[in-house]
Amino acid sequence: MEPAIEAEASDAPDWSKVMPTITRESRFLYVDVAARRAKQLRRGALPRLAALAPDPETGERPATAAKLERIAMEEVDEGLIAYALPDEQEPSADEA
Repeated sequence: MEPAIEAEASDAPDWSKVMPTITRESRFLYVDVAARRAKQLRRGALPRLAALAPDPETGERPATAAKLERIAMEEVDEGLIAYALPDEQEPSADEA
């Protein structure tokens, strides 16, 4: 049961109203979503944090000393990452 993280989109809805906020109390979900987001960042996805937004005049992004994992955790903390949990399935008679 791995959460799916949606790819970046410029016209993305406000996911904080759609998806429940991940709290650190649900730490396994938090770690899994943050790790998947860090993987997306390592593969070239752009950060969604306002502090890392490009300069409107030049288009340059500010340099950061933070590791991608820390950036991913901040994005999850701020509710910027959409995720979906798979539907729970009833165990079949063969599996019981």
